[in-house]
Amino acid sequence: MHPQVFDTRFRERCRLIRTWGLGLLTLAAALWVWCAVLLVTDYEAESARESRTVECESRLFTDGGTANEGRFKDPCGDERDWPEALAVLGLSVPLALAGAVLLTYGLVCVRVSEHAADLARWEELAARENGAADV
Repeated sequence: MHPQVFDTRFRERCRLIRTWGLGLLTLAAALWVWCAVLLVTDYEAESARESRTVECESRLFTDGGTANEGRFKDPCGDERDWPEALAVLGLSVPLALAGAVLLTYGLVCVRVSEHAADLARWEELAARENGAADV
């Protein structure tokens, strides 16, 4: 196999790995946005006692307690509690870590391959110049 074909395939694999890393980072960013929406937006909850919907403040900016006090005392706490938002945030951490590793690996591989190709070209040029100077 010609070295240039090998180098081209190597760079394609590195670019594919980089694309996977970008995809995982994008998915992690979407989970961070979802977590922020869960914490910042107002929402509605069904009141079991009164059989109607209750307007609830966002979990992050509420003046009331944020602990789950039960369906009768605080229907808002049952509807959107902290563990759901933290689970979304916790799921995003391994995705972001894997995405960052894959993106970095892909970028470094392509750059090192380009650097090695440049060095080979410069060495070949230097060898030609030394051969022409010897004649």
